[in-house]
Amino acid sequence: MLYLASLPPAIAQGIIWGIMAIGVYITYRILDVADLTVDGSICTGMAVCTVLIVKFDMPVWVGLAAAVVAGMLAGLVTGIFHTFFGIPAILSGILTQLILWSVNLKIMGGTSNVGYPFGVEYFISTESLSKTFLYFAIILALLIGLFYWFFGTTLGASVRATGCNINMSRAQGINTDFIKVLGLVISNSVVAFSGALLSLFLGFSDANAGKGAIVIGLAAVIIGEALFSRITRNNFALKLLSVVLGGVIYYMVYQTIIYLGLDTNYLKMLSALLVALFLAVPYWKKKYFKKAAKKEKEVAENA
Repeated sequence: MLYLASLPPAIAQGIIWGIMAIGVYITYRILDVADLTVDGSICTGMAVCTVLIVKFDMPVWVGLAAAVVAGMLAGLVTGIFHTFFGIPAILSGILTQLILWSVNLKIMGGTSNVGYPFGVEYFISTESLSKTFLYFAIILALLIGLFYWFFGTTLGASVRATGCNINMSRAQGINTDFIKVLGLVISNSVVAFSGALLSLFLGFSDANAGKGAIVIGLAAVIIGEALFSRITRNNFALKLLSVVLGGVIYYMVYQTIIYLGLDTNYLKMLSALLVALFLAVPYWKKKYFKKAAKKEKEVAENA
């Protein structure tokens, strides 16, 4: 019973991280860019939202909107490093992540942790999970609908084309540098938004909360693709939903590990190994299972 009671909060937190994973999906799968800004921009979203609500008495929607803008600026910095400075994408993300560490501490007044007033319930919380899940359903519907529309536009198609074949995209007259910056801006705005939601759900923001966020995001993407690839196929909206479900599954596994009393110091290691395992599945299928199927076909033909 205790385990079952712990699942709803884990599912709620998994949805928040699943929203973050949508941002990772945009860069990792659609734009084909390795972006490590995520570990910093999720904390930026948390810090901006918390400080505006707690210290400046702003409405929640203002905190969420400001978090999105802050995430866009973080993505813009990474994009400028990558396109204008010519720094590889992965290093650009690391540099921005380091910058954001100092920025986040400054936003939170030099402390690594800022909490919301005790007992104050915002539109999502651990206290009212039924209402929280309703709001999550609305947020997911709006977010998935927005991206389904955007990536069907000419500009969205340019983002997808740049990720598929950057040289051919340039040949078609697409400004690929602008598209890369745009993709990073969109991705990190979603990540920061999820960070703001996470701060509201947990009741605080923490400068260390983003450590390993990229691993969780990748885990959600890979798990979602591995388990739901047959269902999603060519439906983009379902692919985004599968990413969120991947985040939920990840956090249910996380909660199960905690419930079983396993050493939590190994959680990050287990996450990395889980991602590696799911990343290896397509390779194993291609290398081993196709060979076995081909061999069986040859044997059948010779019989």
